[in-house]
Amino acid sequence: MQRPIKGRTPRRPGPKKASNIEKDPVGVYCRIRPLGAEDEECCVEMISSSTIQLHAPDGLKANRNGEYKETQYSFKKVFGINTTQMELFEDVAKPLIEDLIHCKNGLLFTYGVTGSGKTFTMTGSPGEGGLLPRCLDMLFNSIGPVQAKRFVFKPDDKNGMEIQGQVDALLERQKRDSQQSVPRTPSSRQKADPECADMISSEEACKSENVDEDCCYSVFVSYIEVYNNYIYDLLEDAPFDPIRPKAPQSKILREDQNHNMYVAGCTEVEVKSTEEAFGIFWKGQKKRRIANTQLNRESSRSHSVFTVKLAQAPLDADGDHILQDKNQVNVSQLCLVDLAGSERTSRTRAEGSRLREAGNINQSLMTLRTCMEVLRENQMCGTNKMVPYRDSKVTHLFKNYFDGEGKVRMIVCVNPKADDYDETMLVMRFAEMTQEVEVARPVDRTICALAAGRRHRNRVFRDELSRRLEEQGGPSNAFDDPALLNQLMESLPAMPRCELVDPADDQTLPRLIEVLETRHRVRLMLTEQFNKTAITLKGMIEQFDSQLNAKETLLHDQRSKLSEKEKVLINQRTELERLEKKSKTLEYKVDILQKTTDMYEHDKRSLQQELETREQRLQRELSERRRMEQQMQGMVTDTKFKWEKECERRVNAKQLEMQNKLWVKDEKLKQLKAIVTESSSCGNGGFPAERPEKPERPSRQRDHCTGQNRSASPSPLHGNVFKTRGGGQAVQFTDIETLKECSTASSRKRRSGSGDGAHIEDLENRPPVASTSSSLWYQKRRKPQV
Repeated sequence: MQRPIKGRTPRRPGPKKASNIEKDPVGVYCRIRPLGAEDEECCVEMISSSTIQLHAPDGLKANRNGEYKETQYSFKKVFGINTTQMELFEDVAKPLIEDLIHCKNGLLFTYGVTGSGKTFTMTGSPGEGGLLPRCLDMLFNSIGPVQAKRFVFKPDDKNGMEIQGQVDALLERQKRDSQQSVPRTPSSRQKADPECADMISSEEACKSENVDEDCCYSVFVSYIEVYNNYIYDLLEDAPFDPIRPKAPQSKILREDQNHNMYVAGCTEVEVKSTEEAFGIFWKGQKKRRIANTQLNRESSRSHSVFTVKLAQAPLDADGDHILQDKNQVNVSQLCLVDLAGSERTSRTRAEGSRLREAGNINQSLMTLRTCMEVLRENQMCGTNKMVPYRDSKVTHLFKNYFDGEGKVRMIVCVNPKADDYDETMLVMRFAEMTQEVEVARPVDRTICALAAGRRHRNRVFRDELSRRLEEQGGPSNAFDDPALLNQLMESLPAMPRCELVDPADDQTLPRLIEVLETRHRVRLMLTEQFNKTAITLKGMIEQFDSQLNAKETLLHDQRSKLSEKEKVLINQRTELERLEKKSKTLEYKVDILQKTTDMYEHDKRSLQQELETREQRLQRELSERRRMEQQMQGMVTDTKFKWEKECERRVNAKQLEMQNKLWVKDEKLKQLKAIVTESSSCGNGGFPAERPEKPERPSRQRDHCTGQNRSASPSPLHGNVFKTRGGGQAVQFTDIETLKECSTASSRKRRSGSGDGAHIEDLENRPPVASTSSSLWYQKRRKPQV
């Protein structure tokens, strides 16, 4: 079993294209449909073959207070209401089929308001086939004699093609024939659609004359729709369950190895005729979503995309089999798109699902307009803004075409009735803006010398044969120009009438004899010339045979050498396969090790980052802790110093207070003792005892009770000496000087014996202020020296 050979989709240079690449603007055509009724007001006028003019309806002019101005729009070509489908096809779609056969992609889509004739332009009706059936008809009329058998080309589900060997293709054909031979139930039989018949008349059939007979072709078709921004396959054969019907599954967009967008898992059917391809189209058309709205009885609620994919590969030198060279397998495609019409929900009065459908349709068309505006701005202003292809499935699917993967053609369909004036003006503005977008011109693909095949070999043989006949003096033009033989035959005299009516007729027979003799002479001359030519040709053939035998001998020797080299090559291939397997194994191991290394490196970097982060955090915490420690130490030192001062102050105050209290008590005791002593001395004869004089000078103090001065004799003081903080010494007195009153009035009172109790009570009840003042005064006078 031969290994399938994968084809490749034609791929131009990548997105970054050189500035010297030639570009063509998007071809925009305009088609005006007839009015539904003759009495309807028309707002579109065709001025020339490339210009139309819009007139505002009378009601709209009145509402705008006469401020409306008539506008004109120009296109590549404008088709009026009398344009036939054939004329439209000749100008718009026929060049795309020519490009399709020459390995170039194409995109053709219709755009316009709901009810403007887009579906009729694309599909048509019986007897007036649209662009789609005419494209199929021209394609099969062109490649019919050189089509490949079924299953020679096979899709690879990756937007490419594979070439199967003869055995594989034969097995698949037998399998398909066996499945078709199984009788089906009456309910599963499909009747022929009446729309498939008589779409195109035989007089309107056309074909391309530039088909390469040394190539083999095969056609594949697919049909999808974009509904609510989801992609659905209209050719998918899903099992029907009447009890629990399943909703169709949406498809996704993917990018192939050449960066072309395609619908993954889309059904591609190989077709061999126009009828079969159009039958496939109607099979999917029945599944397309349409609905009855206020503006259109059968309004398309989705964007449909019918793709015609042409796979071609050159034949070998003998012209019998397809060349087994994957680099020479080309796949080109033509996308025919019927966009859903833009509409205003206020006019359609849509609700529920219809409202959501209209919103999605308008959103996708708005995305298409945005993409065109960004492309035009990038090309005209030199900017590099990103084109929002991915905002809609329609623009994302056709991204490659606007990037230079083929020609782009747009047909703007217009309904001239006055009710569609506002929507028509928006459509005209978008179409005129689209014409300013340029698309890179696809590059022509050349076929290698081997692809010339048998036609090149036959042409060389005929040239060589004519040259040798000229050298030998033969009729060199007899093979190259068959008209020479026809001219010679036409020069023969015509046969006269051979009927004999009168026995005495003596002219008919002589004339007949003369004509026959002339024709006999010409025949002899042709026979002689033919014999000469045959002898010459025989000699040449013998010469060719001898040369061929020599070449065959040489070829046999070369084949023997080739077989030996093939054996060596087989051994080398075996060794190469072994080495490739080993290399793949090692590469796999290397990949695993590389992934492991990358994983470890990633973990290492993560751990290092985490370690650095933690170290930085730790350093910050340490510095913060040191700062806090220093701050706390300062606060502790300040607080300690403050508390030491406060404690010292409080201790000194407490000591002073205790000393004052002790002095007051001692003073009271001394006074009491003095009174008691004086009382006892007065009892001894009534005279007070004489006091001994002290060396100290008596101090005088004013009595707060009597207001008189009193004298007090200081007594010896006792104190403790201790060291101070500054290094000196301080004295703390522990004794209190005794004060004695020497007032005369008090002496008289005590002698008279009256008022002793009152005087004692007065001393005991004396307020501490006087005592405290005396103490303070005394301490000031007797302050020790440090």
